[in-house]
Amino acid sequence: MAAQQNASERTTGARPVGATSDQDAAANVQQMFDIIAPKYDLLNHILSVGIDRWWWSRAARTFRAILERPEAVALDLCCGTGDMTLALLKHRPGSSFDAPILAVDFSHQMLSRGAEKFSPHNIIPIEADALHLPIASNSIDLVTSAFGFRNLSNYEAGLAELHRILRPGGQIGILDFNQPAGLTGSLYNLYFKQILPRFGGLVSGDPAAYTYLPESVARFPRPARMIELIVSAGFTNSTWTSYTFGTAGLYRATKP
Repeated sequence: MAAQQNASERTTGARPVGATSDQDAAANVQQMFDIIAPKYDLLNHILSVGIDRWWWSRAARTFRAILERPEAVALDLCCGTGDMTLALLKHRPGSSFDAPILAVDFSHQMLSRGAEKFSPHNIIPIEADALHLPIASNSIDLVTSAFGFRNLSNYEAGLAELHRILRPGGQIGILDFNQPAGLTGSLYNLYFKQILPRFGGLVSGDPAAYTYLPESVARFPRPARMIELIVSAGFTNSTWTSYTFGTAGLYRATKP
């Protein structure tokens, strides 16, 4: 167990089976999400028993003070089909002077489905790589990422890019899964590694994608290590807030 955790803490980014480099990993993940996009929303809600909506809403509320400022520019990274983006929108003032929310993803199929949800709103979809964002330095007030940062091929490079685009005083909010300990961890592993891959693979038609999901969580840095990476990237006031018995949580930090 300790050896597995240490291995995950040495991991620099996601590594789907067969990927031998950052480029391979990114291409593999991109293809995977393009394939599962048609059933993504349905499976998210079923496999999380609806808790995912509460997670997005709670994370968005955390940043109300920023979102309620009409001039504040928010960017939802790895936005997928846009549920977190829409959770952020609920806290915008709703005036014609509001800055738009930027919704970024590199999966064309996922972003296309998000764009359908965004069309009535002041949201701009952008198809782009999270490690090479077409965003000016020091131009964003808030960057969120819900269950997407874990899939980056290089976490340190991802954090550096977030630091680059944020204005001084801007904040990040990374909502992602975690591997809990104890009895909760045992029950979590039973569901996440046995039940979820089989059901998700059956419904989506892509078993590999839902085998990758628990593997990606196992490889993702634990909170203490993730905080170290965030601090090393130049952020301050770094915190992690546990959600639902530690099965997920929100990392929050500020650019000085």
